[in-house]
Amino acid sequence: MIDYIYLYLLSPLHTGGTTQEGNLLGIARESHTNLPYIPSSTIRGKLRSSIAEKKEIQSKLFGTDLKDGKQLEQGDIWIGDASILWLPVPSLSHSVIWISCPMLLNRWQRLKDINLTIPAEYSCNFTNGKSAVYLKDAIIKADKLQTWQKWEEFVPKASVTNSVNRLLVLPDKHCAILIQMSLWRQVKIKLDEHKSVDGGFRYEEAIPPDTLMYLPWGITSQANGTAKKSSQDFKDLLAANDIFQIGGQESLGRGFVQQWM
Repeated sequence: MIDYIYLYLLSPLHTGGTTQEGNLLGIARESHTNLPYIPSSTIRGKLRSSIAEKKEIQSKLFGTDLKDGKQLEQGDIWIGDASILWLPVPSLSHSVIWISCPMLLNRWQRLKDINLTIPAEYSCNFTNGKSAVYLKDAIIKADKLQTWQKWEEFVPKASVTNSVNRLLVLPDKHCAILIQMSLWRQVKIKLDEHKSVDGGFRYEEAIPPDTLMYLPWGITSQANGTAKKSSQDFKDLLAANDIFQIGGQESLGRGFVQQWM
């Protein structure tokens, strides 16, 4: 059985990538889509550390650690990577629009094992049939937009998702380009004692706040007779940490997410 955790980013979230191009400090990306994601190890490590004082439960849920002087054993809980469901994009015509695409919506639907009708490309829930939509450098003419009535089926209900109310489904390729263009980026420099730039500069990427993501989790085959208790212990752990901080740059207030099941 697969359960799900939804994540709503409250601040930019940086997860270190495997490559660095020039002066760009990138983030983790899927190898086949190049879309940002949150590695499962990032989330698992944070949740594991949050119950460091409860060694027995920690070991049962997440496995043992060599530094504890124990033989390595697998835990009862597995946690998957977090994928994007809706990502906010600045719009000159509509302030902020959350975008997704058939590929991302189909992925979410497959994991949830539900059978919803995936909306057609350019479906949106805010069109009046007269105005074009401006998304960064892209202009989508009014005659291309299609009215989308059942959009709420694709937005998980929670207090933080009440603001996710302007949705647009783009073709896969266009969505990937706009996500790439809409990542949060900051120029970092170092100043010397005279307030002059010391050395060069670099850009840092992050997944922008107000992004809606999800991840699967479940019980491993290692669990033998303890699956029910471990599942409840893990749910209790989540209930006690509805907001937590993951990824890098913690001291800069990055990586705060609100989670719910």
